[in-house]
Amino acid sequence: MFKPIILFVLFLSLFAEIKSQVISDNFEGSGNISTWFGDNCGMDINFTNPYQTSINTSTKVLKYSDIGGQYANVRFDVIPNFNLATNSYFSLKIYIPSTGITGSQPNQISLKLQNNLLPAPWSTQCEIIKPLVLNQWQIVTFNFATDPYLNLNPTSLNPIYRNDFNRVVLQINGENNNAQVLAYLDDIYHGSVSTTPVFNQLVWSDEFNTNGAIDSTKWFHQTQLPAGGNWYNGELQHYTNRLINSYVSSGNLNIAAKKEVYTNQGYTKQYTSARLNSKFAFQYGRLEVRAKLPTGVGTWPAIWMLGKNIIEPGAFWSSLFGTASWPACGEIDVMEHWGDNQNYIQSALHTPSSFGNTTNIGGQTISTASSQFHTYALEWTAEKMTFSVDSQVHYIYNPPIKNASNWPFNAPQYILLNIAIQPSITASFTQSNMQVDYVRVYQESPLPPPNTVNLTLFIEGYYTSNQTMRPVKINQENPNVSPADEVEDIVVELHNANFPYGLEASSTAILKTNGTANCSFASTPPGLYYIVIKTRNAIETWSKLPQQIGANPLNYNFSLNANKAYGNNMIEVEPNTWALFSGDIIKDENIDLLDLLFLEFDINSFQFGIQDTDMNGDGNVDLLDGSSVENNINSFIFSNHP
Repeated sequence: MFKPIILFVLFLSLFAEIKSQVISDNFEGSGNISTWFGDNCGMDINFTNPYQTSINTSTKVLKYSDIGGQYANVRFDVIPNFNLATNSYFSLKIYIPSTGITGSQPNQISLKLQNNLLPAPWSTQCEIIKPLVLNQWQIVTFNFATDPYLNLNPTSLNPIYRNDFNRVVLQINGENNNAQVLAYLDDIYHGSVSTTPVFNQLVWSDEFNTNGAIDSTKWFHQTQLPAGGNWYNGELQHYTNRLINSYVSSGNLNIAAKKEVYTNQGYTKQYTSARLNSKFAFQYGRLEVRAKLPTGVGTWPAIWMLGKNIIEPGAFWSSLFGTASWPACGEIDVMEHWGDNQNYIQSALHTPSSFGNTTNIGGQTISTASSQFHTYALEWTAEKMTFSVDSQVHYIYNPPIKNASNWPFNAPQYILLNIAIQPSITASFTQSNMQVDYVRVYQESPLPPPNTVNLTLFIEGYYTSNQTMRPVKINQENPNVSPADEVEDIVVELHNANFPYGLEASSTAILKTNGTANCSFASTPPGLYYIVIKTRNAIETWSKLPQQIGANPLNYNFSLNANKAYGNNMIEVEPNTWALFSGDIIKDENIDLLDLLFLEFDINSFQFGIQDTDMNGDGNVDLLDGSSVENNINSFIFSNHP
């Protein structure tokens, strides 16, 4: 009964590990993809970004140069295999200059998932194809749970039910052609479908608790008329900095729209109001404004945002930061209300692709919009905009391919509060106020410093004796590892110190030829954890006892002696030097007769160069290797743990 329980726990451990799998690369040193390979094309993963504009201002990118290769692509491999049932989402940024392509192929990018253990990895591949536009950075997303996909083998299962994918292939403008393509890739990401952060830290607010004038350290009165002497959209008001148009009373900001004759800047108008600019700008977060709206046909209150980079004389940020005209700066209308459509609340986005009478709108009816306070909110991430009233969402803006034309929202924006007066204002109108209880901005809490774990371990075939490296079995398919001392990616897990020893965190580390590896766990609370290591061709190995993980780096030497690791999968490669034994040749997480059969096949076929089955590291695959595997089979080395 012991073995089935062990396998069940192993299954749970693997499931938890893959569920937490995040793979990324920004080509600036932040990422965990180390197996990039250019197939039938040129590739440079340290190329200076030639188009540092729009949604991608990073310094380094991947340069993709297809000079006519029939099946050109770039790819990378991962450990462990993808589990698309839990993480089905991929995304990247791409730029294709029109001067860099030839032929008449459709402008598209294909993301293919393959099994690198097959002789023909593409034979069971699954791919998603997305269209591209030229001469601009764009964000492209691939979701194998929701997007249309193509299985090369029509008998293959739905990709989310498969667990054999361990390679990502990116191919631009198709295959089986000799057209040329020059492209730049950046910010490769695979992880959870929802990348929405949690905005739980209050970073800026005004609670309006002090009666009198508004807080001038937080707000700026925008009063300068646009060229021509009138505000946009035929509006009739003057905006003033007078106390009668904006003031704080009884815990609320009041913006008062009034009917009165007022002359300023050489122009006389019949109505006054206030237009406030926040002296705070932010990128990504949650904005909440609790407000009660004015009434009257012709009134137009708004809670909205503009890019800090807008060129608008008289606006607070324009003189120092203005570089873009409207709508290139982007406009986010969190709440608009028109008095001739009482109680209907609308949210909208204005971008170069849709502005003025924009199609990017959504709204809802709030029956007490002008008689009660309601919370108007925007949640803004790199992926989407979500608008709500009292937590009831009425609009989500999330273009599948993001570029400067439809997503100028990758830079800070500031908040505006105002009431405009439209030409339809009724003759009987005298005054109406927008009252604001508070304005609050939340962003993500800063991450705590990572917990660092430094490991020492030898895996048979990595061990260095007298500064000489033995044959490397596990990495034979990529013999030209760079840097030269980087041998293999390993998975390091932290498991709860108490039964049933559940997975708490997982990280990827690079094993060096000297047997050392280090990794960090960014969000793991300090505590006692078992350390578990996994490699492509080895059973998981546990620390003998739980270890204290915390602010100080932990140094743990698995190979100091056999009793530092739990289980029997340790061998003494020379006196007082221990190595983790690898024998799971077919990589099914068990060492059993199936591995021995595979080994015997190599021996009988004289496959002496196949280092995966050179178990004793002598450079030959022969009968001497069989005893190593048999030892593990006889010792029931399946998945030992405390």
